[in-house]
Amino acid sequence: MHTGRTGGQAPRRITRASVAEAAGLLARRDPDLAQIMRAHGPPPLWSRPSGFPTLVRIILEQQVSLASAKALYKRLELALGEVTAARLAGMREDGLRSLGFTRQKAAYCIAAADSVLNGELDLKSLAKASDADARAALMRLKGIGPWSADIYLLMSLLRPDVWPSGDLALVSAVRALKRLSGPPAPPRLEAIAEAWRPYRSVAARMLWQHYLAGKGAA
Repeated sequence: MHTGRTGGQAPRRITRASVAEAAGLLARRDPDLAQIMRAHGPPPLWSRPSGFPTLVRIILEQQVSLASAKALYKRLELALGEVTAARLAGMREDGLRSLGFTRQKAAYCIAAADSVLNGELDLKSLAKASDADARAALMRLKGIGPWSADIYLLMSLLRPDVWPSGDLALVSAVRALKRLSGPPAPPRLEAIAEAWRPYRSVAARMLWQHYLAGKGAA
């Protein structure tokens, strides 16, 4: 598995088989990850379809619970029938606000829809872009920061070596697993994850698996 383009080929995507293989390698390398592997086995693939609907869901998930974001997205689906850039843009901000969107998230979703419609963002082309280029293209959008871009690369593009250091569940899981006195700041989290290259996406899945098990949701 690797993250960048070589020889003109698209970057590889992880699969259930490669996740299991990488999880075994990480467990041999890191005794703390080995504890997760022994307790739970390889982590799920946890993927999402690439495209505009997933980008909208990620925007809705920023700084709120997954449950509340899911409920809001369901209301959007009911209103539109199908979540497309054209249909969402047609609602404009007032229409989204009527569904319960905050002013900020309505603006972000409209900006994303407009960027897709005017060709500024080509979501299909991201599948062939390097991690750095795909991340940069997403972060040019209003309201798409590092966490949102990383989650899209990790979940939708299934890149093997993405580390969303702003993810609160990962912060909690790493703190517990590494027995830290407090939540690690993003630079510390990045430094810890260096040992898990080039499979940081798999390490993230193992840590989410550990986090959800602690919450009784695995």
